[in-house]
Amino acid sequence: MDFRHHPLPLRELPAFEADALLIAVHGPAKELGLPKPLATLLEEAIEQGDFDVKGGRSLYLHRPAGVKAQRVLFVGAGSASAKALRGAVNKAVAAVKELGVKHVAVAAAGFGALEAAHAEAAVLAAADALYVYRHTKPSAPKPGSLRKLTLLSSADEAPAVAAGLSRAVAIAEGVTLAREYANRPGNHCRPRDLADAAKDLGKQFKLKVEVFDRAGIEKIGMGSFLSVTRGSEEPPRFIVLRYEGAAKSQAPVVLVGKGITFDTGGISLKPAPEMDEMKFDMGGAASVLGTFRAIAQLKPKINLVGLIPTCENMPDGRATKPGDVVTSLSGQTIEVLNTDAEGRLILCDALTYAERFKPQAVVDIATLTGACVIALGNLRSGLFSPDDELAAALLAAGEAAQDGAWRMPLDEEYEEGLKSNFADVGNVGGRAGGAITAAMFLKRFTKAYRWAHLDIAGTAWKSGGAKGGTGRPVGLLTHFVLSQVGQGEAAAAPGKAPARKRSRA
Repeated sequence: MDFRHHPLPLRELPAFEADALLIAVHGPAKELGLPKPLATLLEEAIEQGDFDVKGGRSLYLHRPAGVKAQRVLFVGAGSASAKALRGAVNKAVAAVKELGVKHVAVAAAGFGALEAAHAEAAVLAAADALYVYRHTKPSAPKPGSLRKLTLLSSADEAPAVAAGLSRAVAIAEGVTLAREYANRPGNHCRPRDLADAAKDLGKQFKLKVEVFDRAGIEKIGMGSFLSVTRGSEEPPRFIVLRYEGAAKSQAPVVLVGKGITFDTGGISLKPAPEMDEMKFDMGGAASVLGTFRAIAQLKPKINLVGLIPTCENMPDGRATKPGDVVTSLSGQTIEVLNTDAEGRLILCDALTYAERFKPQAVVDIATLTGACVIALGNLRSGLFSPDDELAAALLAAGEAAQDGAWRMPLDEEYEEGLKSNFADVGNVGGRAGGAITAAMFLKRFTKAYRWAHLDIAGTAWKSGGAKGGTGRPVGLLTHFVLSQVGQGEAAAAPGKAPARKRSRA
């Protein structure tokens, strides 16, 4: 898909040539500033009850007089926010993508000055509307003819709109990559397939990629990670990606993604209903790959490391049993009270491995707990961090990306539930506060750096008729990484620790 920007005032919209002109509108029709042909058509439709500027309403016009575009689609936005524009453009593109159009132009009336956020919203909305999963579905609709989208704005708005569009195109590519691998069934997206995806990114964007097999993982000493993969015939992989956009002296940001390509629960077997959705349990890994795709295209001056422990969690005669005690890379022993709490077992070793990069910050991303879905539903990801500054940066990135998170508590008292009589720590606490005790478990392995955890169990995929990966939180992570450009120097200076603000949050 070719996304472009073209400076054009509203008064010249009728002269712009495109197969379809999509106009998002907000506010009274007479105050939108539309030129006469378009204003007349819109006002007549409103008077006759065919259209309303409220969010969600749309009006399709074919070959309207006085307009060069062959089709015009008005969509009510409901407000002038970037979020409202995203909804309007998504609806409009979905409506015209099957009509044989090759080129659509998007304009906004009644929004005031368009900003970078509006441009980003429009591009991401279009990319979302156009995505179709095809990898294992030959009967999926063939790609439509739509190949080009032009975002129209005034010349004054052009610099901000162009910047937003450039960022959005990169994020859209990353989101699409994350969705694609999340959507693939467990027999088509195995640990080896995620490793190949990482290698492909490395070749395309000249990233450094290192992949460890079982023997390599054993040599590192990741006993907790290996305990999860014991019951599977599919060999595990530990993937390390590096984007080097700054001087070697600058400390990197590290992203750690949970990569359980299928989760049966192991010996603590899950119930059968909806178990098919456990192919999405590698959503954290997918988001790391997608974020690297976006960052590699944008080329910011920052160093970024991605760590992906990936395997299956299966039951067989060799599988880890409830009550088994395993030794993590950190040296801490873990009593595996529930084999279905496996994500934290692979993440803890990756978090310990992250220490060797002397990072300025580490963020892990995981479809970790059903408890987080109960707490926050499917709108916001759960954010956990003892560092106020890091948490604030991630929350701000989520708002900027329309990929929101919500900060959850990490009071020390929550750790009481993880005590074990037979190991340094148990891998689960009680049912109450399950998302928090999971984060408290991970926190034990992050004492050497600033750390945050994103629980995306409710946001990484959708169920029901719209079942499929969402690509979240690629947008949040990309905005966060970009916000950290230039902040790694203090962390890397000899004898200096990164400035941090901590709370019990």
